[in-house]
Amino acid sequence: MNNNQALTWGQRLLESNGITTARLDALVLLEDTTGINRARLLAEPLSQLTPSSLQKYKRQIEQRAGQLPLAYVRGRSEFYGREFKIDQRVLEPRPESESMIDELKTILTSPKTVTVIDVGTGSGALIITAKLELPFIDAVAIDIASGAITVARRNIKTHRVKVDLLQGDLIQPLPDTIWSHDCVILANLPYVPDYWQLNPPALREPAGAIFGGPDGLDLYRRLFAALTQLPTPPVWVLTESLPPQHQALKQLAKNSGFICKATNDFILVFGLVK
Repeated sequence: MNNNQALTWGQRLLESNGITTARLDALVLLEDTTGINRARLLAEPLSQLTPSSLQKYKRQIEQRAGQLPLAYVRGRSEFYGREFKIDQRVLEPRPESESMIDELKTILTSPKTVTVIDVGTGSGALIITAKLELPFIDAVAIDIASGAITVARRNIKTHRVKVDLLQGDLIQPLPDTIWSHDCVILANLPYVPDYWQLNPPALREPAGAIFGGPDGLDLYRRLFAALTQLPTPPVWVLTESLPPQHQALKQLAKNSGFICKATNDFILVFGLVK
Protein backbone atom coordinates (compact mmCIF):
# COMPACT_ATOMS: atom_id res chain seq x y z
CA MET A 1 0.00 0.00 0.00
CA ASN A 2 1.36 3.44 -0.90
CA ASN A 3 0.92 6.71 0.96
CA ASN A 4 -2.14 7.78 -0.99
CA GLN A 5 -3.84 4.40 -0.69
CA ALA A 6 -3.15 4.25 3.03
CA LEU A 7 -4.48 7.76 3.59
CA THR A 8 -7.62 7.07 1.54
CA TRP A 9 -8.29 3.77 3.32
CA GLY A 10 -7.82 5.34 6.74
CA GLN A 11 -9.99 8.34 5.95
CA ARG A 12 -12.85 6.19 4.62
CA LEU A 13 -12.80 3.85 7.61
CA LEU A 14 -12.85 6.75 10.06
CA GLU A 15 -15.63 8.54 8.15
CA SER A 16 -17.74 5.37 8.14
CA ASN A 17 -17.43 5.28 11.92
CA GLY A 18 -18.51 8.88 12.44
CA ILE A 19 -15.12 10.53 12.97
CA THR A 20 -15.64 14.11 11.79
CA THR A 21 -11.90 14.83 11.57
CA ALA A 22 -11.24 11.70 9.52
CA ARG A 23 -8.88 13.19 6.93
CA LEU A 24 -6.70 15.00 9.46
CA ASP A 25 -6.64 12.07 11.89
CA ALA A 26 -5.60 9.65 9.15
CA LEU A 27 -2.84 12.01 8.05
CA VAL A 28 -1.58 12.51 11.61
CA LEU A 29 -1.45 8.76 12.23
CA LEU A 30 0.25 8.09 8.91
CA GLU A 31 2.82 10.74 9.79
CA ASP A 32 3.35 9.14 13.20
CA THR A 33 3.72 5.59 11.99
CA THR A 34 6.03 6.34 9.08
CA GLY A 35 8.10 9.03 10.77
CA ILE A 36 7.69 11.14 7.62
CA ASN A 37 6.25 14.66 7.81
CA ARG A 38 2.90 15.29 6.18
CA ALA A 39 4.24 17.58 3.47
CA ARG A 40 6.45 14.81 2.16
CA LEU A 41 3.71 12.19 2.51
CA LEU A 42 1.42 14.29 0.33
CA ALA A 43 4.19 15.14 -2.12
CA GLU A 44 5.11 11.47 -2.59
CA PRO A 45 1.73 9.71 -2.84
CA LEU A 46 3.12 6.62 -4.57
CA SER A 47 5.83 5.83 -2.01
CA GLN A 48 5.28 2.43 -0.44
CA LEU A 49 4.84 1.90 3.30
CA THR A 50 7.06 -0.67 4.98
CA PRO A 51 5.18 -3.73 6.26
CA SER A 52 5.79 -2.73 9.88
CA SER A 53 4.58 0.85 9.32
CA LEU A 54 1.48 -0.37 7.51
CA GLN A 55 0.66 -2.85 10.27
CA LYS A 56 0.98 -0.18 12.96
CA TYR A 57 -1.00 2.35 10.91
CA LYS A 58 -3.88 -0.05 10.36
CA ARG A 59 -3.99 -0.93 14.05
CA GLN A 60 -4.10 2.73 15.07
CA ILE A 61 -6.76 3.61 12.48
CA GLU A 62 -8.91 0.78 13.82
CA GLN A 63 -8.44 2.05 17.36
CA ARG A 64 -9.49 5.55 16.31
CA ALA A 65 -12.46 4.13 14.41
CA GLY A 66 -13.53 2.56 17.70
CA GLN A 67 -13.85 6.10 19.15
CA LEU A 68 -10.59 5.99 21.09
CA PRO A 69 -9.48 9.64 21.38
CA LEU A 70 -6.64 10.49 19.01
CA ALA A 71 -4.32 11.43 21.87
CA TYR A 72 -4.70 7.96 23.39
CA VAL A 73 -4.05 6.32 20.05
CA ARG A 74 -0.88 8.38 19.68
CA GLY A 75 0.09 8.03 23.34
CA ARG A 76 0.85 11.71 23.68
CA SER A 77 -0.72 15.16 23.74
CA GLU A 78 0.43 18.76 23.58
CA PHE A 79 -0.02 21.24 26.42
CA TYR A 80 1.36 24.77 26.54
CA GLY A 81 3.61 24.01 23.56
CA ARG A 82 5.13 20.88 25.11
CA GLU A 83 4.47 17.19 24.58
CA PHE A 84 3.25 14.91 27.36
CA LYS A 85 2.82 11.15 27.41
CA ILE A 86 -0.71 10.04 28.22
CA ASP A 87 -2.81 6.90 28.22
CA GLN A 88 -6.29 5.88 29.36
CA ARG A 89 -5.34 6.18 33.03
CA VAL A 90 -5.43 9.99 32.77
CA LEU A 91 -7.41 12.70 31.02
CA GLU A 92 -5.95 14.34 27.96
CA PRO A 93 -4.76 17.85 28.96
CA ARG A 94 -7.30 20.41 27.73
CA PRO A 95 -6.50 23.71 26.00
CA GLU A 96 -8.70 25.59 28.47
CA SER A 97 -6.40 24.48 31.29
CA GLU A 98 -3.55 26.47 29.75
CA SER A 99 -5.22 29.61 31.11
CA MET A 100 -4.41 28.37 34.61
CA ILE A 101 -0.71 28.61 33.78
CA ASP A 102 -1.25 32.12 32.40
CA GLU A 103 -2.95 33.18 35.63
CA LEU A 104 -0.27 31.55 37.76
CA LYS A 105 2.40 33.52 35.92
CA THR A 106 0.38 36.69 36.56
CA ILE A 107 0.23 36.24 40.33
CA LEU A 108 3.79 34.95 40.77
CA THR A 109 5.70 37.80 39.18
CA SER A 110 8.89 37.79 41.25
CA PRO A 111 11.12 34.95 42.45
CA LYS A 112 10.45 34.09 46.09
CA THR A 113 9.91 31.00 48.21
CA VAL A 114 6.54 29.61 47.18
CA THR A 115 5.21 26.09 46.85
CA VAL A 116 2.79 25.32 44.03
CA ILE A 117 0.64 22.28 44.76
CA ASP A 118 -1.22 20.55 41.93
CA VAL A 119 -4.15 18.68 43.45
CA GLY A 120 -5.40 15.95 41.12
CA THR A 121 -2.38 16.10 38.83
CA GLY A 122 -3.33 13.39 36.32
CA SER A 123 -0.63 13.37 33.64
CA GLY A 124 1.32 16.05 35.52
CA ALA A 125 1.02 18.49 32.61
CA LEU A 126 -0.03 21.43 34.82
CA ILE A 127 2.63 21.18 37.51
CA ILE A 128 5.43 20.30 35.08
CA THR A 129 4.51 23.28 32.93
CA ALA A 130 4.37 25.50 36.01
CA LYS A 131 7.85 24.40 37.04
CA LEU A 132 9.26 24.92 33.55
CA GLU A 133 7.68 28.35 33.21
CA LEU A 134 8.51 29.41 36.80
CA PRO A 135 11.71 27.54 37.77
CA PHE A 136 11.94 29.28 41.16
CA ILE A 137 8.86 27.54 42.60
CA ASP A 138 8.86 24.41 44.70
CA ALA A 139 6.50 21.99 42.95
CA VAL A 140 4.29 19.29 44.47
CA ALA A 141 1.79 17.06 42.69
CA ILE A 142 -0.91 14.85 44.24
CA ASP A 143 -3.26 12.27 42.77
CA ILE A 144 -5.39 9.58 44.35
CA ALA A 145 -5.01 7.17 41.42
CA SER A 146 -1.91 4.99 41.22
CA GLY A 147 -2.17 4.90 37.42
CA ALA A 148 -2.05 8.68 37.24
CA ILE A 149 0.97 8.72 39.54
CA THR A 150 2.76 6.36 37.14
CA VAL A 151 1.98 8.55 34.12
CA ALA A 152 2.94 11.75 35.94
CA ARG A 153 6.21 10.24 37.12
CA ARG A 154 7.10 9.34 33.53
CA ASN A 155 6.41 12.89 32.36
CA ILE A 156 8.39 14.40 35.23
CA LYS A 157 11.35 12.27 34.21
CA THR A 158 10.95 13.13 30.51
CA HIS A 159 10.90 16.88 31.19
CA ARG A 160 13.69 16.67 33.78
CA VAL A 161 12.04 18.76 36.45
CA LYS A 162 11.97 18.42 40.23
CA VAL A 163 8.43 17.73 41.35
CA ASP A 164 7.53 15.97 44.60
CA LEU A 165 4.88 13.40 43.69
CA LEU A 166 2.46 12.19 46.37
CA GLN A 167 -0.43 9.73 46.24
CA GLY A 168 -3.51 10.44 48.29
CA ASP A 169 -6.87 12.17 48.57
CA LEU A 170 -6.82 15.92 47.86
CA ILE A 171 -4.37 17.64 50.29
CA GLN A 172 -4.34 14.76 52.81
CA PRO A 173 -0.82 13.47 51.99
CA LEU A 174 0.86 16.87 52.44
CA PRO A 175 3.08 17.30 55.50
CA ASP A 176 2.02 19.98 57.99
CA THR A 177 5.34 21.77 57.51
CA ILE A 178 4.46 22.67 53.93
CA TRP A 179 2.08 25.39 55.12
CA SER A 180 4.83 27.26 56.96
CA HIS A 181 5.45 29.42 53.89
CA ASP A 182 3.40 30.74 50.97
CA CYS A 183 1.52 28.08 48.99
CA VAL A 184 -0.54 28.16 45.83
CA ILE A 185 -2.99 25.41 44.93
CA LEU A 186 -3.82 24.42 41.37
CA ALA A 187 -7.08 22.48 41.44
CA ASN A 188 -8.31 21.08 38.15
CA LEU A 189 -10.62 18.59 39.85
CA PRO A 190 -13.43 16.57 38.24
CA TYR A 191 -16.26 19.05 37.69
CA VAL A 192 -18.67 17.59 35.13
CA PRO A 193 -22.13 17.01 36.67
CA ASP A 194 -23.09 13.34 36.88
CA TYR A 195 -26.11 13.76 34.61
CA TRP A 196 -24.11 15.05 31.63
CA GLN A 197 -24.12 12.91 28.51
CA LEU A 198 -20.59 12.55 27.16
CA ASN A 199 -19.67 12.05 23.51
CA PRO A 200 -18.29 8.61 22.53
CA PRO A 201 -14.58 9.55 22.72
CA ALA A 202 -15.02 11.09 26.21
CA LEU A 203 -16.60 7.83 27.37
CA ARG A 204 -13.19 6.21 26.83
CA GLU A 205 -11.58 8.57 29.37
CA PRO A 206 -11.47 7.73 33.11
CA ALA A 207 -14.87 8.62 34.56
CA GLY A 208 -13.37 9.25 37.99
CA ALA A 209 -11.37 12.13 36.54
CA ILE A 210 -14.42 13.69 34.86
CA PHE A 211 -17.53 13.56 37.05
CA GLY A 212 -17.85 15.63 40.22
CA GLY A 213 -21.25 14.73 41.69
CA PRO A 214 -24.80 15.96 41.01
CA ASP A 215 -23.73 19.56 40.34
CA GLY A 216 -20.07 18.79 39.60
CA LEU A 217 -18.70 20.57 42.68
CA ASP A 218 -18.44 17.76 45.26
CA LEU A 219 -14.64 17.60 45.23
CA TYR A 220 -14.35 21.39 45.41
CA ARG A 221 -16.56 21.35 48.51
CA ARG A 222 -14.26 18.82 50.12
CA LEU A 223 -11.15 20.74 49.08
CA PHE A 224 -12.28 24.09 50.49
CA ALA A 225 -13.55 22.40 53.65
CA ALA A 226 -10.07 20.89 54.11
CA LEU A 227 -8.42 24.28 53.54
CA THR A 228 -10.43 25.82 56.39
CA GLN A 229 -8.81 23.34 58.78
CA LEU A 230 -5.26 24.46 58.02
CA PRO A 231 -3.33 26.64 60.48
CA THR A 232 -2.09 28.73 57.54
CA PRO A 233 -4.20 28.45 54.37
CA PRO A 234 -2.74 28.85 50.88
CA VAL A 235 -2.37 32.38 49.58
CA TRP A 236 -3.96 31.53 46.25
CA VAL A 237 -6.26 28.79 44.93
CA LEU A 238 -6.78 28.42 41.18
CA THR A 239 -9.68 26.27 40.00
CA GLU A 240 -11.11 25.04 36.74
CA SER A 241 -14.84 24.53 36.23
CA LEU A 242 -17.64 25.20 33.78
CA PRO A 243 -18.61 28.89 33.55
CA PRO A 244 -22.23 28.16 34.67
CA GLN A 245 -20.72 26.71 37.88
CA HIS A 246 -18.67 29.80 38.67
CA GLN A 247 -21.19 31.62 40.82
CA ALA A 248 -21.74 28.59 43.06
CA LEU A 249 -18.00 27.97 43.28
CA LYS A 250 -17.34 31.60 44.18
CA GLN A 251 -19.86 31.36 47.03
CA LEU A 252 -18.35 28.08 48.19
CA ALA A 253 -14.88 29.63 48.26
CA LYS A 254 -16.13 32.77 50.01
CA ASN A 255 -17.63 30.66 52.77
CA SER A 256 -14.15 29.21 53.27
CA GLY A 257 -12.36 32.57 53.42
CA PHE A 258 -11.40 33.07 49.77
CA ILE A 259 -12.58 35.70 47.31
CA CYS A 260 -12.45 35.57 43.52
CA LYS A 261 -9.78 37.92 42.21
CA ALA A 262 -9.87 37.04 38.51
CA THR A 263 -11.74 34.98 35.93
CA ASN A 264 -10.23 33.60 32.74
CA ASP A 265 -12.70 31.46 30.80
CA PHE A 266 -12.91 28.20 32.82
CA ILE A 267 -10.38 29.39 35.40
CA LEU A 268 -11.11 31.19 38.67
CA VAL A 269 -8.37 32.75 40.79
CA PHE A 270 -9.13 32.93 44.51
CA GLY A 271 -7.16 34.91 47.08
CA LEU A 272 -7.52 35.01 50.84
CA VAL A 273 -10.06 37.45 52.22
CA LYS A 274 -8.02 40.15 53.97
